[in-house]
Amino acid sequence: MTEGKTETLQYRFDGPEHLPVLILGPSLGTTWHMWDRQVPELARQWRVLRFDLPGHGGAPAHPAGSVAELAARLLATLDSLGVQRFGYAGCALGGAVGVELALRHPERLASLVLIAASPRFGTADEFRQRGVIVRTNGLDPIARTAPDRWFTGGFAAAQPAITEWAVQMVRTTDPGCYIAACEALAAFDVRPELGRVGVPTLVLVGSEDQVTGPAEARTLVAGIPDARLAVVPGASHLVPVEQPAAVTDLLVTHFSTAWQPVFDTSTGQTVLPAAVSVPAQAQPPQVQPIAEIPPAPVPPAPTGPPDLYETGIKIRREVLGDAHVDRELAQADDFSADFQDLVTRYAWGEIWDRPGLDRRTRSCVALAALVAGGHADELAPYTRAALRSGLTPDEIKEVLLQTAVHCGVPAAHRAFRVAQQVIREETTPVE
Repeated sequence: MTEGKTETLQYRFDGPEHLPVLILGPSLGTTWHMWDRQVPELARQWRVLRFDLPGHGGAPAHPAGSVAELAARLLATLDSLGVQRFGYAGCALGGAVGVELALRHPERLASLVLIAASPRFGTADEFRQRGVIVRTNGLDPIARTAPDRWFTGGFAAAQPAITEWAVQMVRTTDPGCYIAACEALAAFDVRPELGRVGVPTLVLVGSEDQVTGPAEARTLVAGIPDARLAVVPGASHLVPVEQPAAVTDLLVTHFSTAWQPVFDTSTGQTVLPAAVSVPAQAQPPQVQPIAEIPPAPVPPAPTGPPDLYETGIKIRREVLGDAHVDRELAQADDFSADFQDLVTRYAWGEIWDRPGLDRRTRSCVALAALVAGGHADELAPYTRAALRSGLTPDEIKEVLLQTAVHCGVPAAHRAFRVAQQVIREETTPVE
């Protein structure tokens, strides 16, 4: 077990050094121990590498705010170990890392399994609100409800030790790293790109998964060329823990029969990987090797000025939330559409994108300015935005107390009423 530097991940190897490398990626809130029941069988045929997400399982608490950054840290870890090519199986957030690897670094990936995964995990608003709840209440509310999200009721009742293990695993995660991972999932959306995944892919899901269930799995299978679907009965979100034998069998079968050879673009030849030994009684049928699809050409960098609308709508959604922005845009008509365009380009594409202030500070300024201007009708979305930009309820309270001095008690009184209601809604954990 090794603790890496900021740009690498905490990892563990199991299995002989001469075997091909197979990587197992964890779900948000879990550690590499979620794969304990798969490792003994997998390590007979592969050198298994498990890693922990930042701040999980005692790993260094260096938050990673995007799936791309997590993938980059994993590749940096593998580069430091001399691992160039590997199979990969990931659960939920770990699955998102697998899709990122398949899209951006297909030359490194031999085969892929996506477990409890989705091309888009819920909505950005849901994950940003989860970050607000953790920032305000800590991880205990999330930890206490983890078994309900991860396991079927029957399994949780029959396995109290595993249920308690799940709670403690989340509870001991670094809150800042958990929030950053929520932000990473909020921004993750590869639906338009699934057709470019060119490695052999198995999509695996529990039949009772209420988080990323069979519907999301079928979206992946429909979008990824030649992907296959496996639905595991009697399992919820953390299917490798709830149905370990079924998942192990599926992983062994997939990686034994769908290990894509290396394609050397300089010679046009296929380089065969080290043979994967399979017990005689479980020999897979002979299959034709699948040629690797070369990486898509990188489009040239734009030379003109940035598109202020695209920048603005991205920031506007990140700050105010998809639901609010969608409502505003849906209400626009021929009369007001130009105004919405102006707000998106100027307020969000120019002012909110300036580098001089971070979003926390801009949120403080925005709240104070709205109180000073008497714009109480705009305080609710900007209070919600302040929470999602990283302000705590106590910090928002201090901003509003300051406005009572400089803007007047009646204005601050109205602001407190609005902010109080929003904070209750946003920071109350969902039981």
